[in-house]
Amino acid sequence: MSKTLALTEQLIALDSVTPEDKGCQGSLISLLQPLGFQCETIQSGEVTNLWARRGTTQPVLVFAGHTDVVPTGPVAQWQSAPFAPTHRDGKLYGRGAADMKTSIAAFVVATEEFIAAHPDHSGSIAFLITSDEEGPATDGTVVVCNRLKERNEHIDYCIVGEPTSSSVLGDTIKNGRRGTMSGKLTVKGIQGHIAYPQLAKNPIHMVAPALAELVNEVWDQGNDYYLPTSWQMSNIHGGTGASNVIPGEVIIDFNFRFSTASTAEGLQQRVHAILDKHQLQYDLKWTIGGHPFLTPKGSLSDALAKAIHDETGVTTELSTTGGTSDGRFIAKICPQVVEFGPINDSIHKIDEHINIADIDPLKNIYRRTLENLLLNTQP
Repeated sequence: MSKTLALTEQLIALDSVTPEDKGCQGSLISLLQPLGFQCETIQSGEVTNLWARRGTTQPVLVFAGHTDVVPTGPVAQWQSAPFAPTHRDGKLYGRGAADMKTSIAAFVVATEEFIAAHPDHSGSIAFLITSDEEGPATDGTVVVCNRLKERNEHIDYCIVGEPTSSSVLGDTIKNGRRGTMSGKLTVKGIQGHIAYPQLAKNPIHMVAPALAELVNEVWDQGNDYYLPTSWQMSNIHGGTGASNVIPGEVIIDFNFRFSTASTAEGLQQRVHAILDKHQLQYDLKWTIGGHPFLTPKGSLSDALAKAIHDETGVTTELSTTGGTSDGRFIAKICPQVVEFGPINDSIHKIDEHINIADIDPLKNIYRRTLENLLLNTQP
């Protein structure tokens, strides 16, 4: 069994359902400290965070990830216990196998191999690990980033180990993510008997033209890295449950997934303008889940793409698809942030797994990237 596989299994066996870490980071510390890392545990609420750094000079390359996992779902539906790492048909099964304990194990072993071969490398290597990525993400990576900013600690490159590959290991690097912003719209009318509509005001009827306009609005054209911003309704609720009552209000939940071609403030203003144009009486509460971030093609993506090709022969593609990640916090303090990890087709599913044959190549890609960036190079 390879060292990366063994460490992956060790981490999977710890049932670190968010926000629990269950000793994962302690295991990492025991491996990193002998390599010369200064390890700092940053507790915030129920969340455990780790900042570990080796070296004091620039450039600083950070490996970022999370030890927490999503709940298992019905355990009886798993073919094997979710926290008992199991091999079947060339795959390693267990919660966190793909998202993202294999990446964390690969980070550590790649770093160990790199330091053994190049103990006098330029720059610094760091780890930013949290147990709050799968949860609210309020006590995790953002807390560490704020701490680094407060003490003026600069980082140059960051690789987040999220599972980004689609069909084969290495086919996709995420060099950005869309922002996410939700709205809860309450449109008010006057409740009444459905047989006497002249005595009531139906908010569903009143809001319908505005909704049609919102659906058809072109929010932006996207750009070279992003598809156009999208607006989608996720829920509409109105009425008392009785078929003969005009409701007094209707509540609509919607979400923007927006690119760097738009801003949260600009999108909010345009929504309010459409609603006001239709003379609606309404309340609208906004929740910004994350702003978009983008790392244009450059030294980090080039170094990672070269490592992927040299290890696997795969020509990778840059992509900004998918949901949000902790990269959105790191991008505020780091000029180059990308995500790269294993195939993502089983993440958050029953019987989550990873191809065993991909584990050591993943580790080798991370090690090659260290070589490409920290052997007498500058950011």
